[in-house]
Amino acid sequence: MFRKGESKGMSRNPPPGPGNVGSRIEEAVELIEMELRHAIAYVNDAVIPQVRRESISAMRSLSDRLRNLADRIEQHQGPPRHSGGRDQTPGTPPGGAQS
Repeated sequence: MFRKGESKGMSRNPPPGPGNVGSRIEEAVELIEMELRHAIAYVNDAVIPQVRRESISAMRSLSDRLRNLADRIEQHQGPPRHSGGRDQTPGTPPGGAQS
């Protein structure tokens, strides 16, 4: 049973016309703005805190590794040596070359 002026397959929404385009664009803009607000809230509430936690953890881990590396370098270096004002070439024992 069809109403007068309707045909099968026609929607009840009026066809887009010059008067409806502006309102449909405004509605689309409002929906986009709402979705954007939700996305911003999600990033602020969930993503940023997680990134901060993981970054802090990574920096602490890196700091520990660097501290361990510095300790190992310091242990292998031994006490500071004084060359008596002479420059020592690499591979030359302290005190100069011996014959």
